[in-house]
This record gives sequence, C-alpha cells and structure tokens, in this order.
Amino acid sequence: MTMKYVIATAVIIAATAPAVADPLKSERRQRGEAVVGTLNAGKSQPALEALRQEFPFLADAITDYALGDVWSRPGLDPRTRQLATVAVFAALGNRTQMKIHAGYALNVGVARDDLKEVIYLTTVHAGFPRAIDAAQTLIELFGERDRAGESR
Repeated sequence: MTMKYVIATAVIIAATAPAVADPLKSERRQRGEAVVGTLNAGKSQPALEALRQEFPFLADAITDYALGDVWSRPGLDPRTRQLATVAVFAALGNRTQMKIHAGYALNVGVARDDLKEVIYLTTVHAGFPRAIDAAQTLIELFGERDRAGESR
C-alpha cells in the first residue's frame, strides 16, 4: 500500500463514519444553556441567538466556555458574579454588554441601588467619563424595565 492510498482511505472512513457525540461538549453546552436560563429568567438570550445565526462558532464558544466552564463554576453566587461583571463592563466602557449583564443582575436579585453603587465605584478606577456612560446605560435599562412593568 502506498501512503497516498492509506491517507485517501482514512479520509473516506472519517467522512463516512457516524458522528460521535462529544460528551464533554454536550455537558458544557448544557451547563452554558442552564446559566443563560438562570440569568435571563428562563428565556433564551436574544443577542446570543442572533450571534448564533451568523457566527455559530462564536456563539458556541460563548455557551460552552464562557458560560458552561467559567460562569457555572462554584465559588461565586450569581449575584456576586453579576456585580463583578457589571463593574468590568462599566470600567471597559462596553455599554451593550453592561446593559445585558445589569439586566441579568436585576433578574438574580441585585437591587437597583447596588448597581448604582457599582457605578459610583467606577469613578475611582475607570474615571468619570466611563461612570457617566455606565450611569446612562442604567437609566436606559431602568426606564425600559419600568415601561415593561418590571419592578426589578
């Protein structure tokens, strides 16, 4: 047998072999989806699902790694994890992600006043411009929730 024949045969066998589910990936995906359900009050996450349409690899990586491996770790309760995440996105000036995670924070029981304290703290570490942007983001989120009749 030539090497070319061996390689061609291996390619054909691999291409026609039935797909085998990766149990680790499946567990990671399930943990990631459970995290989304917890944070988003049992609903799917619209931004993640929109991303899944055009960038499925990125959406899968977020679900499997960020949510399934990191967010599902023991050690921090969902409330603390959300407060830390809101603080990071506020300091980075990432208003879109901050708004999503501030909404999650409200969903897991963080009070509006606690989110405001995070923004006040942002002035010390990231400066007033970032804190002002973050405050405006919370004002938008609170207004949307008030209009929707959501007290938290």
